[in-house]
Amino acid sequence: MKPLRGHVVLVGLPGAGKSTVGRVLADRLGCEFLDFDEEITRRVGIPITEIFATKGEQYFRNLEAELTREMADRPAAVVAPGGGWVVQPGLVELLRPPAMLVHLRVSPGTAVSRMGREVAARPLVRGADPVGRVVTLWETRQQAYRSADFEVDADVLDAEGVASAILRLIDRSGTSGS
Repeated sequence: MKPLRGHVVLVGLPGAGKSTVGRVLADRLGCEFLDFDEEITRRVGIPITEIFATKGEQYFRNLEAELTREMADRPAAVVAPGGGWVVQPGLVELLRPPAMLVHLRVSPGTAVSRMGREVAARPLVRGADPVGRVVTLWETRQQAYRSADFEVDADVLDAEGVASAILRLIDRSGTSGS
């Protein structure tokens, strides 16, 4: 496959598999993978849950915006921002075009099931009714997710299958270099 012209940005609900699929996809494309949550945790030195608890969601969103601005000038990579990144005003436009957004679509039940015990570490999902919280996230974000260039049903495919589907989309769409 030819080199990518722009980033492949994976968007979707928490638990959709953005980080897992992103690692597989980057490996198969031979490019860098950047997980925004991991990078923000590395830079700040505290977990995302602690960032939300001590500094607030807006502080976290500002860090996402800063990282997005940095990505605009970096070579093409596979990028997994947080689930709410796509609804932050102006961030998508910083990368697209040439970046390609791929929505990893999963049902709220699947998302929560995949998170397992990690639900407790997800600030916007943890609580008495994680599925209900994910449904609410879906309702507020669905329009933004649907603005993605492509959508892959990640409910039934494993990470390898989702990565293969994305590779086929990249190949068919001509979003790799010439």
